[in-house]
Amino acid sequence: MNTDTDTDTGRQHTVVDSPYGPLTLVATGGTLSGLYMTDQRHRPPEESFGERVAATEEPFPAVTAQLTAYFAGERTDFDLPLRLEGTDFQRGVWDQLTRIPYGETWSYGELAAKLGKPNASRAVGLANGKNPISIIVPCHRVIGASGGMTGYGGGVERKVRLLEFESGRAGTATPTDGLF
Repeated sequence: MNTDTDTDTGRQHTVVDSPYGPLTLVATGGTLSGLYMTDQRHRPPEESFGERVAATEEPFPAVTAQLTAYFAGERTDFDLPLRLEGTDFQRGVWDQLTRIPYGETWSYGELAAKLGKPNASRAVGLANGKNPISIIVPCHRVIGASGGMTGYGGGVERKVRLLEFESGRAGTATPTDGLF
């Protein structure tokens, strides 16, 4: 997974349907920099997304093709250039998220240990919650130490549905499923 953190203010966005509701895709300088769900916690204001363009504008066709394959159960990971904007610590957490295998979960403590900061599970949780590219950078795969479904920026119900989908307990979702 490629990440680019140079600053460039050229932003545009599009909205695509998904089995989990509309997804707002944001590109900065032609690279995906955001994937936000409706009512997502820490979702930036709409006016910060730039001009709304068709999903056929670059870089959105590759993003939508990979998301479509993921939701159809045909793809388990993503291979897209990403522009993850955050602190060094946040980017480290987000990088680790991409290493959690499809259909598996790690606890916040396990994630902190992988970062070499075993006492930083709370900070890991805060960084996880501010992940700007949900689903593709799979923050939904992080759970509480007891296995409980702790907070998720897209809502705990959505998190449960994503984990059930990935574990094969829910079959493949269809775009007509909509929100809960």
